[in-house]
Parts: sequence; C-alpha cells; structure tokens
Amino acid sequence: MNTIAIAATQSTPAIKADWASGVLSLQGDSYPENSYEFFAQVIDWIDEFLTESNRDLTLELSLLYLNTSSIKVIMDIFDRLEEAYHGGRSVAVNWHYDRRNERVVQMAQEFKEDCSFPFAIVCQD
Repeated sequence: MNTIAIAATQSTPAIKADWASGVLSLQGDSYPENSYEFFAQVIDWIDEFLTESNRDLTLELSLLYLNTSSIKVIMDIFDRLEEAYHGGRSVAVNWHYDRRNERVVQMAQEFKEDCSFPFAIVCQD
C-alpha cells in the first residue's frame, strides 16, 4: 500500500498518501457516515509507513469541517504521530486555512495544544 488517492465527495475529504515523499494530505469536509470505516485505510497506511519506513512523515491538512467522529479519527492519527515523535521519528503537521475562516483556525489550534510534535497552522492567501 504505497499510494492512496481518493477523490473528495460532498461529505468526505480528498486523500492523497505518497509513500515516496512521506506526505499524507487530507483536503475538504469530513462527515462520512462511518468515519472509522472511511479512514481505516489511511490509519493502516500511517501505521505501515511508521513501521516499515524510517523517513519523515508530514500531514498536509486543509480540512474545513469535521464531524465528531472525524475529530476522533484525527485525534487517533495525532496520537500515532505523537508516539512516533517520542520514539525519535520526524513527523509534522501543516494545517492550511483560509484567513476568512476563523473557525478552522480555532479548530487547528485546539488540536495543536495537545501535540508536542511540529505542528504549523498556515494561512493560505
């Protein structure tokens, strides 16, 4: 499972995972009926990447809206990154937002408070 490419829908984000670059990107809204089922292959990809690779892992997020179950999945992903970071791995999150959407900034800041790994909140013009 080296690459994942899932197109966005009205209720799910676009997902791109590139093993070679160590970049996982999620972009759009996330309110699928079953978040854990939808994100299962993403979590598997992260686990496999952190186990089988020694390269850096970067999450590029441009998430606009997350329902409660999606928030729980993202927290699970961040827990995996936190564990890897404390184990000496280089991991990072870049959460991109539009300056006109203050709600996204607040959401990203709340996630960042619980993370000790590099976590940037990046304004897109």
